[in-house]
Amino acid sequence: MVQAYILIQTEVGKAAEVAGHISGMTGVTLAEDVTGPYDVIVRAEARNVDELGKLVVAQIQSVEGITRTLTCPIVHI
Repeated sequence: MVQAYILIQTEVGKAAEVAGHISGMTGVTLAEDVTGPYDVIVRAEARNVDELGKLVVAQIQSVEGITRTLTCPIVHI
């Protein structure tokens, strides 16, 4: 299982709408709108890196109102 945080920047005023839309996606365990340099933080999981990439590129990045994403895979050291 691969887990990651996805940091999202949105258009002005779209954070809550984007977080609500993403929270219903398969593989997303948490989606919250926040303050700071990013507008939404998502925690997601997938069976492997390829499936995580598909979630980010094919589903999350296609949500209207998103301007940029940064995917941060979780590592256990």
